[in-house]
Amino acid sequence: MKVTKAQAQANRTHIVETASTLFRERGYDGVGIADLMAAAGFTHGGFYKHFGSKADLMAEAAACGVAQTVAKTEGADMVGYVQQYLSREHRDSPGDGCTMAALCGDAARQEEPVKAAFAAGLESLLAALGREGEGLDTAGRKRARARRIDSIAHAVGAIMLSRACPDDSPLADEILEVCRSAMLSQISGAPKK
Repeated sequence: MKVTKAQAQANRTHIVETASTLFRERGYDGVGIADLMAAAGFTHGGFYKHFGSKADLMAEAAACGVAQTVAKTEGADMVGYVQQYLSREHRDSPGDGCTMAALCGDAARQEEPVKAAFAAGLESLLAALGREGEGLDTAGRKRARARRIDSIAHAVGAIMLSRACPDDSPLADEILEVCRSAMLSQISGAPKK
């Protein structure tokens, strides 16, 4: 039976979304093409009808995952972002959580298209959180952007460190609490202009 272009696109989107979740849960090396396609409900052989390589899929899945993070961030101020991001719920749900926190370490060892997807995703996240820079002069916008970069790096690092600890470790929760408190204090004391 012939698949329509619309159905083929829907299948591809489903594969990318499935890959995005599985990669965040298991890492890039922890997911094989056969397992991925089975999880998406397709046969292994269909993979190459949609993608030239696993690296192509990894780049698209990274972009998809970051877009999901940005969508969750839309409308949030930095305080709301930090409170949600540095929560135990986010820490314990890598498949639904931030692609940056789940895969930065893996992405650093990948080919340029994956790294480019992460860089573009980071720019999207910076823009989504960028309302504090509106109405500022050039120097003020640069300082606001620097604060957002610092906050994102701090938050991603905190989640990564917390996830590296055993689930029931008091240290895992302490990392989140200490970093959340420090970031919220920094945000409340940040100069506005």
